[in-house]
Amino acid sequence: MSGEHELAGRLALVTGAGRGIGEAVVHALAGQGARVLATDLAVEGVTASAVGAYGGRVTARPLDVTDAEAVEALVAETEDTLGPLDIAVNVAGILRGSPVAELTDEDWAATFAVNTDGVFHVSRATSRRMADRGRGSIVTVASNAAGIPRTDMAAYAASKAAAVMFTKCLGLEVAARGVRCNTVCPGSTLTDMQRGMWAAAGGDEQAGARGVLEGDLAGHRTGIPLGRMADPSDIADAVAYLVSDRARHITMHDLYVDGGATLRA
Repeated sequence: MSGEHELAGRLALVTGAGRGIGEAVVHALAGQGARVLATDLAVEGVTASAVGAYGGRVTARPLDVTDAEAVEALVAETEDTLGPLDIAVNVAGILRGSPVAELTDEDWAATFAVNTDGVFHVSRATSRRMADRGRGSIVTVASNAAGIPRTDMAAYAASKAAAVMFTKCLGLEVAARGVRCNTVCPGSTLTDMQRGMWAAAGGDEQAGARGVLEGDLAGHRTGIPLGRMADPSDIADAVAYLVSDRARHITMHDLYVDGGATLRA
């Protein structure tokens, strides 16, 4: 079964839903019939189009994923008012690029607080309830930087690698109770985060995109064999597949959506 009604009757929680990949995930899930609780640190970032485009299937709420108590409270409230959660998608993330020698304690801690602790808080709160019901699907959106070294991105890469392994370990623990846990690892994707990296490097978008596509020998970075940058919807489609019944026999899987950039065997 596939199409606009594939996820009908299911309730999903999406973090980092205000823009980029998170926003695209909200559209993908709601477009396939799911009801979606779209959360973000700044709730005004959850666009009116996402809330209004799907006949009331999308609800926007503020959430700081670094606050364990706030996460637990929102999940409990959601289940009391909207019903049991069938899907949770961890998208919220930050990137603070710096050589390790110049990386501050604050930037290291902040990166892990969102990218790793946030995944833990949301996954713990939702998986506990899903396991009790014997069903559910959790997807963590990580990064291909979790599996290949990147210069000036040690904190980000390490936080995403930790999130990937956490999600796999959780998947092993809850598999026998009917809950699947997978990760999607995007490569370079046309989001505000990507554009911010180009701006920080002092280049324009066209030059930045060309550098990503062609690779950078000095930075030990391969290019993208498919010759195009990912659109957020490319990542969202992968998420939508993994939470659907078509992926019912897939768990603890790490799906790279990067146009072949990591040259993984």
